Amino acid sequence: MKDQLYLMRPGFTNAGLGPFYCGDSVSVEGMLSFFPELRDSIDVHYIAFPRPRQPLIDALGDQYQSIPVLILDDETVAVDTIAEPRKAGGHRFYDDEKKIRQFLSARFGLPEAG
Repeated sequence: MKDQLYLMRPGFTNAGLGPFYCGDSVSVEGMLSFFPELRDSIDVHYIAFPRPRQPLIDALGDQYQSIPVLILDDETVAVDTIAEPRKAGGHRFYDDEKKIRQFLSARFGLPEAG
């Protein structure tokens, strides 16, 4: 298995307004465009805006539906220089775009954001 990255599908509406895109997802998406080889190392999923977001509920539980989220594979080794991942539903995960980018940079030997 690979780490699972969930990003918000762009072009969503909210309360009749929009279309919008998720600013936190676009930050991580930018990293994927700079380093396309990441797409071979992790699985990237795009989720629609409306809740419930079933794949996240299945993996982490009902209270963890925020996007973006990187769910670590059981075999993935934590990176000492990055904050410990959160835990829910028997999985470790990051649900903060900055921590996601830091983790991916450290894990795959990529440059860090300056």
